[in-house]
Amino acid sequence: MKQAAAVTWAEPGDLAAVAERIAREVARPGKKRIAMAGGSTPAKVLALLASQNLDWAGVTIVPTDDRQVPADHPASNLGALRTAFAGTAAEIVPLVEGDKIAPFDLVWLGMGVDGHIASLFPRMCAEQRRGRRVISASPIPLPPEAPFARLTLNRKALAATRETILVVTGREKRAVIEHALAGRDTLPVSDILRGGKAPVTIYWSE
Repeated sequence: MKQAAAVTWAEPGDLAAVAERIAREVARPGKKRIAMAGGSTPAKVLALLASQNLDWAGVTIVPTDDRQVPADHPASNLGALRTAFAGTAAEIVPLVEGDKIAPFDLVWLGMGVDGHIASLFPRMCAEQRRGRRVISASPIPLPPEAPFARLTLNRKALAATRETILVVTGREKRAVIEHALAGRDTLPVSDILRGGKAPVTIYWSE
């Protein structure tokens, strides 16, 4: 599989630059659909966005994945997004198993040190569904810090976007990305970096 020609490294690639990229997307005229990752790094970016006077009307936000827990559970990505956007006009749409997914304007992904994106892991038990869908998935083994089954956008749903941004921190994760770009693995992140049609911008910081 060849490396996608449209993979670039953002300069700067820090979290402030990520917030600026999201703000530009929100400011575009018309309706927008954004898929957002969960976790501690996106929470920091969303805190930066909260300090800006952005008009979120017409913006639909979908989590890239979520744990199968109630929305008020601390591990819920949906709950975290609802809290972050409380008081704004953004529409937060939960993942529902089997749902068809419309294309996105921007997909914001994080990545684990094992190369997983959303809840698509190198080793997992997952549904097979045709087209752009929400699927159920469970990493193997379940991580002790988050021992929950997941819902996630499948590969086709993640790939159906005008642009992807991949936001990662730390030298270990940079090494994983560089390895994937070199074409020497079959990690889930490689599907985006080498197999996708949408341009990918990598935001990396230490």
